[in-house]
Amino acid sequence: MSRSAAIFLACIAAAGAQAQNYPNKPVRVVVAAATGGPDIVARVVGAQLQQQLGQPFVIENQPGANGIVGAQIVAKAAPDGYTLLVYSSGFVINPFVYKSLPYDTEKDFTPVTNLVSNGGLFFAVANSIPAKNMQEFLEYAKKPGTQLAYSTPGVGNTWHLAMEVFDNLTGIKMTHIPYKGGGPATAALAAGEVQAMFASPPPLMPHYKSGRVRVLAFTGEKRHPAAPEIATMAEQGINYKHDGGWFAMFAPAGTPPEIVDKLWREVHKAMQDPGVRDRLVKIGAEPVADSPADFKKFVQAELKAYAEQARLAGIKPE
Repeated sequence: MSRSAAIFLACIAAAGAQAQNYPNKPVRVVVAAATGGPDIVARVVGAQLQQQLGQPFVIENQPGANGIVGAQIVAKAAPDGYTLLVYSSGFVINPFVYKSLPYDTEKDFTPVTNLVSNGGLFFAVANSIPAKNMQEFLEYAKKPGTQLAYSTPGVGNTWHLAMEVFDNLTGIKMTHIPYKGGGPATAALAAGEVQAMFASPPPLMPHYKSGRVRVLAFTGEKRHPAAPEIATMAEQGINYKHDGGWFAMFAPAGTPPEIVDKLWREVHKAMQDPGVRDRLVKIGAEPVADSPADFKKFVQAELKAYAEQARLAGIKPE
């Protein structure tokens, strides 16, 4: 055997051993948001991964700039599997709403797996709004002198795009008030600081179930299983559908494929646990856990799709 072949085989053996022993210390999971959807999912899945692998998966919230703050931390981290990123679909929107990013969306990250899909978005209003359905809301919003504001987790995310497209479609205009995450944005609606919003199910469901906000419609193809009493936009005569986005896991570029594969397999296993699935479904999230190869293709397709949505919404890079 030649020396180069021996070195190659030694490297393969070392990588295999590294993956087999992974993790042998706590894993840092950076959530690029405040409390809310990605945070809830990361904590549910992280707790199960800790049980399966015997090491803590420490959730660390790093909100700011529509997830850019958290993403930058992970982009610069060592590619050893001990620093991971949980991010929303804002990950594939940012390249089209920011002129420059402190990282390369495609080159600085390794897609691990799509954790959950949200199916669609809920359109919710504050209890002070005198509307019980979408037609009543549109009539109210178009009355002379009516001034409405809506909240989002920041500039250029899924919720923001959804509202901008909706405003253009219906001919209304609401003022955008960005917050630092889905949790603060939905809390603002519940407190009456804003009057409306599009939101993914996980952060909104607790406020809806407690009666602190009123949900008027869902933007998915069919009614959401966690709230089947809420009619779709189409059912209410509005030709508007919008995907609810997703929450996913990424690792720094250069993370050994064996570790990425092990992470995915453990997440996939976690998603089969009845307790995990039940908790995720109750907050309106649909478990996915696709393979790294499939998720990479999905991310590439999403980059193209959101580029078009940003164009339709009239959002210019800033």
